[in-house]
Amino acid sequence: MSEPKSEPEIDVLVFDVLGTLVDEPAGLRAGIRALDPSLDDATTERLLLLWQEHIEHEQRRILDGERPYLPSDALDREAAHRVAEAAGVGDPDAVAALALSARRLPPWPDTVAGLARLAEGFPLIGLSNASRTALLGLNAHAGLRWHQALSAEDARVYKPDPEVYRLAVTVSGLPPERLLMVAAHAWDLRGAQRLGLRTAYVSRPVGDPPAASDRFDLYADGLADLAEQLDARRARRKAARG
Repeated sequence: MSEPKSEPEIDVLVFDVLGTLVDEPAGLRAGIRALDPSLDDATTERLLLLWQEHIEHEQRRILDGERPYLPSDALDREAAHRVAEAAGVGDPDAVAALALSARRLPPWPDTVAGLARLAEGFPLIGLSNASRTALLGLNAHAGLRWHQALSAEDARVYKPDPEVYRLAVTVSGLPPERLLMVAAHAWDLRGAQRLGLRTAYVSRPVGDPPAASDRFDLYADGLADLAEQLDARRARRKAARG
């Protein structure tokens, strides 16, 4: 009878930021309401969807080579202009403030404490499609604490292109299979898998749930659950070594 296959060792945790650690729709929704406080809820949601669709569409065009790379700041400004135009707001200062709302995103209730707990056992890397400047603002506003924060701007492309995940692999100095990518978006985890990273899906209200065909290494209800699962893995490995 063959020996049971040991669980792969995980040395570094790599976190998606937007949606996984911060509530992106809530922050953008607040920015839209500040643009025009008279907007009703239905109109606010319609404008939020307009913003999200623009960002997703333009990032896809960049990934497909249909448009030169632009950092997230530039795409946020475009989205803000579209939303303001649809809302009938032409004040340039108001539009600029709306664009910056993409940097003022609230953390999920378990984010700050969860990162602090996980940091006791692992180096933590933030890996975001947000630009370097936007990521600085995001981290400061949400109280995120990293050992390293990496922006897709350094790869001049967006996730799920493998070059973005390669940034974390390069910084860690480790083989990809020793890194665990943590995200609330199945598409993000699939991108990490293609480069050989381990994957952990964390459930969030605004994420992209796994499909039936997805096979991720861990599935967690939140960061506390993720920490407990990782602690259990380490305990099993320690016990196996005797």
